[in-house]
Amino acid sequence: MRHATYTIKRPLLTEKSTWEGQARNRYSFLVDMRANKHQIKTAIAELYNVRVAQVRTLVRKGRTYRTKHGVANTGDWKKAVVELHPDDRIDLL
Repeated sequence: MRHATYTIKRPLLTEKSTWEGQARNRYSFLVDMRANKHQIKTAIAELYNVRVAQVRTLVRKGRTYRTKHGVANTGDWKKAVVELHPDDRIDLL
């Protein structure tokens, strides 16, 4: 089994994710493209010592942009929104 830091790359700290963390106990993470929901759930539980209630994932396609030499693309990335047990919290800031 892979180490949890290979599955979870970093937390996503945006206005929306900060509000969801405080109001709905949901936290957003940038995860490995090959990770499934079960691997994400066990990695979050291992890294932050919390109980995970639900995991939602989505794949964001990279955008195309123009450069001096033609057209380039940013990479695709996978986002996981993790909902925790009502008694648990993660302090990301």
